[in-house]
Amino acid sequence: MGITNFVETKILKVEGNLELKSGKTLSNVEIAYETYGKLNEDKDNAILVLHALTGDAHAAFLDKNNKPGWWDDMIGPNKAFDTNKYFVISSNILGGCKGTTGPSSINPKTNKPYALEFPVITIEDIVKLQKKLIDYFGIKKLIVAGGSMGGMQALEWAIRYPEIITNTIIIASSARLNAQSIAFNAVARNAILSDKNFNNGNYYDSVHPEQGLSIARMIGHITYLCEDAMLKKFGREFKGDPSFDFGIDFQVESYLEHQGRVFVDRFDANSYLYITKAIDYYDPVEEFGGLQNAFKNSNSRFLIISFSTDWLFTTEQSKQIVNALINLNKDVSFVELESKCGHDAFLLEFEAQTKIIKSFLKEEA
Repeated sequence: MGITNFVETKILKVEGNLELKSGKTLSNVEIAYETYGKLNEDKDNAILVLHALTGDAHAAFLDKNNKPGWWDDMIGPNKAFDTNKYFVISSNILGGCKGTTGPSSINPKTNKPYALEFPVITIEDIVKLQKKLIDYFGIKKLIVAGGSMGGMQALEWAIRYPEIITNTIIIASSARLNAQSIAFNAVARNAILSDKNFNNGNYYDSVHPEQGLSIARMIGHITYLCEDAMLKKFGREFKGDPSFDFGIDFQVESYLEHQGRVFVDRFDANSYLYITKAIDYYDPVEEFGGLQNAFKNSNSRFLIISFSTDWLFTTEQSKQIVNALINLNKDVSFVELESKCGHDAFLLEFEAQTKIIKSFLKEEA
């Protein structure tokens, strides 16, 4: 039998206040993180992997409940992010509900959960907190990699901290959301805000807004798949005979209901509000007057990966990043992978991604 790797999520208490883009500040901030592999003496073999909307710090190996990490197929010995070579770090984002300070955390001013007193955050704020974790380790050079919202964080790292980022891997992502994606997030938030148990976010000592959060997750899952994936997975199959009422008849309805139901047991509705808003706000194109201006100081090599059936973060959106980098004569590689998995491909198509990422990092070495 092989040796099983178990990991424990750790908490870093950040010194001083965290200044946010909104002008507000947070104190007593904590960040949850895990590490895999060993940091070398030069502290230049680190990779920061960045999670998507509802992820957490547990990215690889098994936790105390024997649950594998969300990118376990990609992180480990001889995998895409090879822990024989690299020191891999994963942290829960600011605003989350898995150990890092967020709306469910205790507000030191009131000794109660922040709820909606938590300040609105941005991708820039999320990365700013991650930088404090990297500084804690004394890391001088860093590779960043992420899919979906994690790709936005990786992009922000390359823009904001060009002096330490050597390689940037952006998967199934975009520099900014289009109107359609913002609209989906708006509907999801409204489902939560309209829940009878939402109570202006102050539900922690009572019934949580489970129905609203469940519907929000159902909306999200529709965007993560694609037409081919839904056709192959569900078609128009019934669970049984038609009920001739408004209950769950189709297999796809049953799937969405299940996804919504299990989600409410592991995620906080307020965090969902804050994180989707952070994604909506992110727009380096507007902030810098174009992507070329945003990337002009970057010294990183870039790998951009998109998926053919991803209609949430399309190949065209990836190409906008690629073209901006090409126009600046930056070192950029781009691959569109064929997949029938839609946006979820970045979590599922690990074999193809592994070959590409290992080749990319090998060239860097």
